[in-house]
Amino acid sequence: MTSPNPAAWRQKAMLLVVSIGFFMQTLDSTIVNTALPAMARDLGQSPLHMQAVVIAYALTMAVTIPLSGWLADRLGTRVVFSSALTIFSIGSAMCAYSGTLEALVWWRVVQGFGGAMLLPVGRLAVLRTFPREQFLQALAFVAVPGMIGPLIGPTLGGWLVKVASWHWVFLINVPVGVAGCVAAHFFLVNARAPHQTPFDLKGYLLLCVGMVATSLALDRRADMAGAHALMLVLLVVGFAGFVAYGLYANRAPQPLFSLAMFRVHTFSVGLLGNLFARIGIAAVPYLVPLLLQVSLGYTAFEAGLLMLPITITGIFAKSLATHLVMRYGYRPVLVWNTILAGCVMASFAAVTPNYPMPLLIIQLGILGGINSIQFTAMNTLTLKDLTPDDASGGNSLFSLVQMLAMSFGLTVGGALLVTFTGAFGASEGVGALPAFRSTFACVGVITCCSAWIFAQLTDREQMADGDGDTQAQAVTATPAPPTN
Repeated sequence: MTSPNPAAWRQKAMLLVVSIGFFMQTLDSTIVNTALPAMARDLGQSPLHMQAVVIAYALTMAVTIPLSGWLADRLGTRVVFSSALTIFSIGSAMCAYSGTLEALVWWRVVQGFGGAMLLPVGRLAVLRTFPREQFLQALAFVAVPGMIGPLIGPTLGGWLVKVASWHWVFLINVPVGVAGCVAAHFFLVNARAPHQTPFDLKGYLLLCVGMVATSLALDRRADMAGAHALMLVLLVVGFAGFVAYGLYANRAPQPLFSLAMFRVHTFSVGLLGNLFARIGIAAVPYLVPLLLQVSLGYTAFEAGLLMLPITITGIFAKSLATHLVMRYGYRPVLVWNTILAGCVMASFAAVTPNYPMPLLIIQLGILGGINSIQFTAMNTLTLKDLTPDDASGGNSLFSLVQMLAMSFGLTVGGALLVTFTGAFGASEGVGALPAFRSTFACVGVITCCSAWIFAQLTDREQMADGDGDTQAQAVTATPAPPTN
């Protein structure tokens, strides 16, 4: 970036610091998946019971996102960003030294708490540092490392397991986090909001109850004593939490998320479609490395390499989404693309020990392209018709739903796999293939069903209108929580 300001180099340094945070957050969302079987061996667990390690991180991020903006307004962007990097680094180090699955999950919660604030606070720091005419260019700059993280995450995780151990999947964050924290102290401005609004603690707690209880309900193992009764209780508590928030927000003067936004039909359809479509999309990057290592005998590094086509084709397909939407509209693109995504997910049920690797690479590449089109179209649809007054709250709620959907997807995928493993009676080697096949088929069906949500768009709503779509793409220019 160029700027006539003599302190332009400090702005560039600030962008690099924010980029570090984006990179760490997105990298850690993908690097762990290929290392799960190695973790399971060291911790004395079944590889099929390790989903809590990934869910804890995603769910904590979803729960923490609403806090980040308020903390930055009150304490300043530099203080919160540096603290987030410190918490993230400490959590990473302690994850590496965890000797039990329970300890690892708890430290992943700590790591997720720090990671959740890196993206929104970093974006806020950019907003408060750069003039309006340079803001989008600055966001585009810091988005690049956020795209690199998911690209190299699975392969880097597999490589670290191969040359060292799974502990380095977490330890790699520590020196990067320390360097970022020191740099943030020198180059980030501690910008606070001039007018601080009170935080809606009651609304936040109600939403937390809904999110956590629902996720725990979906994660109940069928072989646990009283699992079905506990699942029912948690589902009721989770549903009650969401309903209670709706009733509360309807009369609160300054709710955490205003219900008035849901009067915009495209926002409601986009948000609901994001939630359900991402459940299947988030499950696949967790399931595929397990399938490759547990049932087909691939190494962690080989499994990580095979995940590259998802992100590579996704990068090239991103621009295609805009052309498709402009020509055909949102409704046909999202309906048929969602159905196609579900069919490709279900096609992984056909994988066998003698399955040709080139065909598997093609499947993964097609899925990556479809996912990219899906994300671009869904994200733009969700935000394109919001008023300027609702844009900030809508984007925050949208970020929360993205992470919540990722958590639910991992939970549903893991729960289905454990349930089918118990039904078929085998959890290792070729004997586990029927459980994987059934899980992929179910995930594909769930994704296909979510196409009905996008079919509810009217003829007027489903058309791309240019200005609103461009603004929505600008808002979502920074990397979304990755699912590949």
